Order: sequence, then C-alpha cells, then structure tokens
Amino acid sequence: MGQGQAHPSVTPLAIAVLALLEERPMHPYEMFQLLIARREDKLVKVRPGSLYHTVSRLADQELVRAEGVDRAGNRPERTTYRITGRGREALRNRIAEIVRRPVPEYPIFPLALGELHNLPKAEALTLLRERIGVLETELADADMLSAWAEEHVVPRRYWVSLPYLRAMLTAELTWVKEFTAELAGGAIEWQDFDPVTGERSEPADSGVSPPVPRRAAANPAPSFSDNPS
Repeated sequence: MGQGQAHPSVTPLAIAVLALLEERPMHPYEMFQLLIARREDKLVKVRPGSLYHTVSRLADQELVRAEGVDRAGNRPERTTYRITGRGREALRNRIAEIVRRPVPEYPIFPLALGELHNLPKAEALTLLRERIGVLETELADADMLSAWAEEHVVPRRYWVSLPYLRAMLTAELTWVKEFTAELAGGAIEWQDFDPVTGERSEPADSGVSPPVPRRAAANPAPSFSDNPS
C-alpha cells in the first residue's frame, strides 16, 4: 500500500480499533469496554457484533494479528490482537485522507427538514421541541466530558474532538431554536391539514419547484469507492 493510499477496510469502526491497538495489544471485549468508557460511541457506532467482525476483517487484511488466547475463570477464551506495520500505515493514511478533504456525508436531518412540510404544523413544532431537548442534553454531556478531561489533566490531543462536537451541537441548537420560533410565530407559511383525516386541506402542488443547488464547476465529482457503508 503506497503512501497516501487508504486501505478499503478502514471504516470508522476500524479506525477506532486500530487506534486502540496502537496504544497496546488487547482483545475485542476490552476494546468494546474502552470505547464505551471513553464515550467514543458518540463518534462511531459501536456494537459488540460489528466490532468482532471488524477485528476479524482487519486480521484477514493483515492490519492486525492475533497474539495469544487467554481465559479468566469460567469466561470464554479471548484472543488478544496487536496492530501490524501495515495496520499502522493504514490508520495514519486514513486519518490523513479524512482530515485533508471534506466529503459528502449526507446527514439525514436536512432531508427531514426539507420534507417537514408533509407534517401538520403542530406536530412539526412538537418534534422540533423534542429535538431541542435532546440537543441541550447532549450539549450538557459534552461540557461534562470536557470538564472531566480538564480536571483529570488528560492531554488535550486525546479529546480535541469534544470542542468540535460542542461547536456543532451549539450551531444546530441555535438554528433549530430560531427556526422553531419562526414557525411558531407564523413567519413561515405552512399548509393546513384536515384535523380528522390528516389530509392536506389545500392542493399540495403549487406548481413551483424549489431551486436545485448547483455544484461548482471546479469541484470534481466525489469518489465513493473508499467511503464506508
């Protein structure tokens, strides 16, 4: 694998696994416990089954290797893994690739916002206010984690993602609050729905199509060959 090339198996969960094994050899169950304890499930979807599958794929690709099997008491045998030189190179190349250039991530919330007009106004407001509550909880959680890291003098290089996540949460929370206030105050025109049938009480098609964003000509079409599914 040449310099700058990303290995196809290095998905977000694989990055997390390789990064853990860069610290020290460990078995998958310990990896899972550490990821949860460090709240890295905020950054990547962590499930025991998918983690074991990821470790197995990395071993097949020779990015990690099994180092030994141990058993504690009546617990099942656990295989310890160590990162290989190829794995270390793949990890660094993948991180560099992600940091270097933004790629479309297609978050689902903007899609729901674009289709929110399919819901009655009262329901839309209720759902938006629920989201505000969740965002406020997540923001408080991010603040708590940052305070814990500072109190325990954790080197900042290990938790630089927290201020980023906080900034993203703050921006979304501010926008959703402003949009909710506009909708509640009548600043945004909304179609009426029949309270009994739930059907629109006026034609849905105004005959006007929304504008389609145009990609800048200088932007090449993105390649999705290395994007994790």
